[in-house]
Amino acid sequence: MNFSNKIILITGAARGIGRATAETFARLGGSVAVHYHTSQKQAEQLVQTLPGKNHHAFSADLTDPHACESLIDDVVKHYGRLDVLVNNAGIYEVRPLKDLNYTGWQETWNNTLAADLIAPANLCFLAAQVMMKQKNGHIINISSRGAFRGEPDALPYGASKAGLNQLSQSLAQALAPYKIFVGVVAPGFVRTDMAAALLDGPEGEAIRHQSPLKRVATPREIAEAVVRLAADGMLYATGCILDVNGASYLRS
Repeated sequence: MNFSNKIILITGAARGIGRATAETFARLGGSVAVHYHTSQKQAEQLVQTLPGKNHHAFSADLTDPHACESLIDDVVKHYGRLDVLVNNAGIYEVRPLKDLNYTGWQETWNNTLAADLIAPANLCFLAAQVMMKQKNGHIINISSRGAFRGEPDALPYGASKAGLNQLSQSLAQALAPYKIFVGVVAPGFVRTDMAAALLDGPEGEAIRHQSPLKRVATPREIAEAVVRLAADGMLYATGCILDVNGASYLRS
């Protein structure tokens, strides 16, 4: 895999899966547009430490449709093109049904859909406008095993990721005539900074034993799946959903 002369935009790239994905693309020669919302210090530090050069940090609140438009415009103005979009940014709100009133129910749906479905959808549309003119490109959306197995304490999250899967497959059909690949990576549990407290707590052992490997994924393992889908020669796999969950949830 060689991403020399490729421009890759990764949302939520300052930490976790996004950071590992940025590092992997950069190691393979890509120029990385590092998106962040509030983690400016981590994003700028990442830009300075990525291998290679021509990396840049961009700030945007992706729940604002105008900010999505500005982000794509700024990336294209800075680099002149956009070859790969990785929609990684998102939220996970644990809001058990039994603890919610109707106001809280509305709130968690609005928050989650805005961040996990509408924002990626807007970025897919905006990136597609650029890529259709180029007659090529790759869009990789980060979903979750929760789209298939359910999320009883985060119902909007599971629904939003299921919607993201369907959006991706519909886009794969719509964009195939322009030689634009659209695919999905659906992780299970990943050891990120945000998940560390849970994994190191009393529930950690049970979570690790959900997989026959008796562990959770590393961010690097998810990043490796993303770059493989974004590589040249993968066009005929467009529309695929790649499960990376250590066989903790199986579907056929």
